[in-house]
Amino acid sequence: MASSQSGLLLLILGLSGAALAFAVFLSRWVLARDRGEASMQRISNAIQEGAEAFLARQYKTIGLLSIVVAAVIYIGYAFFRPAEEGAGALPSSTFALYTTLSFLLGAVCSGFAGFMGMWVSIRTNIRTASAARTSLNAALQTALRGGAVSGLFTVAMSLLGVAGLFWALDAFAPAGVSPEEWTRRIPFLIVGFGFGASFVALFAQLGGGIYTKAADVGADLVGKVEAGIPEDDPRNPAVIADLVGDNVGDCAGRGADLFESTAAENIGAMILGVLLFPFFGVRGVLFPLVVGAVGLIASIVGVMVVRTSGTEDPMKALNRGFYVTSALVAVAFYFLCQWLLSTEAAPGAWMNFFWCAMIGLATAFAFVYITQYYTEYRYRPVQSIAEASQTGAATNIIAGLAVGMESTVLPVITVAIAIVGSYYLGLNSGLTDATTGQPVGGLFGTAVATMGMLGTAGYILAMDVFGPITDNAGGIVEMSEQPESVREKTDRLDAVGNTTKALTKGYAIGSAALAAFLLFSAYLDEVRILTGTELTVNLAKPQVFVAGLLGAMLVFWFSSLAMTAVRKAAQSVIEEVRRQFREMPGIMKGTQQPDYGRCVDIVTVGALKAMVFPGALVVLFPIAVGLIFKQFGIGAEAVAAFLMIATIAGILMAGFLNNGGGAWDNAKKYIETGMYGGKKSDAHKAAVVGDTVGDPFKDTAGPSLHVLVKLLSTITLVLAPLFI
Repeated sequence: MASSQSGLLLLILGLSGAALAFAVFLSRWVLARDRGEASMQRISNAIQEGAEAFLARQYKTIGLLSIVVAAVIYIGYAFFRPAEEGAGALPSSTFALYTTLSFLLGAVCSGFAGFMGMWVSIRTNIRTASAARTSLNAALQTALRGGAVSGLFTVAMSLLGVAGLFWALDAFAPAGVSPEEWTRRIPFLIVGFGFGASFVALFAQLGGGIYTKAADVGADLVGKVEAGIPEDDPRNPAVIADLVGDNVGDCAGRGADLFESTAAENIGAMILGVLLFPFFGVRGVLFPLVVGAVGLIASIVGVMVVRTSGTEDPMKALNRGFYVTSALVAVAFYFLCQWLLSTEAAPGAWMNFFWCAMIGLATAFAFVYITQYYTEYRYRPVQSIAEASQTGAATNIIAGLAVGMESTVLPVITVAIAIVGSYYLGLNSGLTDATTGQPVGGLFGTAVATMGMLGTAGYILAMDVFGPITDNAGGIVEMSEQPESVREKTDRLDAVGNTTKALTKGYAIGSAALAAFLLFSAYLDEVRILTGTELTVNLAKPQVFVAGLLGAMLVFWFSSLAMTAVRKAAQSVIEEVRRQFREMPGIMKGTQQPDYGRCVDIVTVGALKAMVFPGALVVLFPIAVGLIFKQFGIGAEAVAAFLMIATIAGILMAGFLNNGGGAWDNAKKYIETGMYGGKKSDAHKAAVVGDTVGDPFKDTAGPSLHVLVKLLSTITLVLAPLFI
């Protein structure tokens, strides 16, 4: 192993290990906080019990599915993949073993990241609620640092997994292969890690999303609209299931989602780094991992500087942390590009790539502010939905759909500028192919832009998990009947948490868009290496056009299945809540305890059953397309068209669903501030209906589409040899 390669891997592993150690320190700090009164602890314990029971059953199902997929990968590579020829060729069984083991490692690490996200959230909620009894700052810091445990664990585990695999495989170079040639091959051997991470993330996000929104819709429609009781009222039998759902969907699901994002995008960037090996060597291949590791340190600093006064808007404090993290990442990029991307062949290339990184960082900011504009009630889009609520639920829904569709415009323009800008900066970096004289840095420029956007991932995930923690804290405070002054603090944090959840979903869409182009480029590069020729995708061919059409159709079909699953499970919850209100009249009088466990069990069973088919569909569909169209001699091209069009449709649909759902939610909250009659008015009832329509949009189908887009890319990367 070359000294530079060894040193870089030690740096990546060392910084990632340090971030894990700091996450342990933060978790101990959070767990040392006061847990409040016995009445608060009873509610928290019920949430914890329900969340852990669901996750145990969900992971058992995902584990069985992962073993089946691992077996399919091994069989496909060992028996159906064309054997390699020439000096240093790997036996098919060895290639199959490496890919399968990397898939299983990615699946295990992704599952662990999701588990950590939920584990810390269900223990931080009660401590945040208790801290709110003393000061807003104490509650804010408790919630954010609890979220940071998840963020740091997720990103650090991703880096440790990819870098550790790289290091391990480096020791198994076959005879007859030079160290340099083997280093170039390793990124193609570990693509299974990204596939495993995406596979688990899809089921974790989808299953958790179905759970949380089925419980939320059921609780809202019967509690708020029919019974006229407040949100998180202890008389609502579905309220515990609703609070459990915040953890299994927004924490466990999102932890696995962000883990697979960083893993898949890092591997894709490493593959594109292989293209520039003559200029940067292993430094270009490991550059994405070094950036991610340094970004973790920046995220730690950002988290620790967050504090607020009792009168300041907590969102300003969180934004300060984001600005500090971003500034540190920008400075780090300058020195890392100069250090790792300098070459005598093009002395100024590193500066071009630095500006590519700044485009990625600016794209992250743009998506945060665009999402904020479309989902906060200070701005026109949400206010227009609230205004439309005055004439009923129908006009509220029409307005929400219109806002969701409009919200796709600015993100698409932003992504277009980012991709084209970073591509041309890379193309004009001065790097040229020694044989053809053609510029070759364009695709790597887009990879660096993606790394720029992911540089703040640790802090972004901390903000994301902050949302469900503060939501749960507010529920605990209300259900335990704490003083109004305490509820006021948790309400302020909950409102900020709703904003951070929306912002991080916008960030996830932006990173998915850049990553999709990155991974699609990596797929084309892998096909070129396997076949020795450039792959062109000609949509004028009938078969290729049909393959692309199938990709777009899959996005709509998957979204339909996800929302149908929420509807069916929510109907069961609604019927159960109505039954309890009808048969147990003491509930509404406060003299009888609702059966919370029955609603938790209904949603658990419904979510686990409903997640299997749509998840399996996403895995099997691209494989079927590749193998069927292979019979026409265009398997790789058909899969490329399928992937390209599914990615475009998926990004647009995800933006529409996420922003539309978030706008509906905050239109309801805008009315609850006293506008258009306030709570219990006709406009409020219409807004609650719109909010429940938007729930599966923003928390089930929308977030799952982020994962779907990247899962399709990693599947095609792993299985590309079977389509040729």
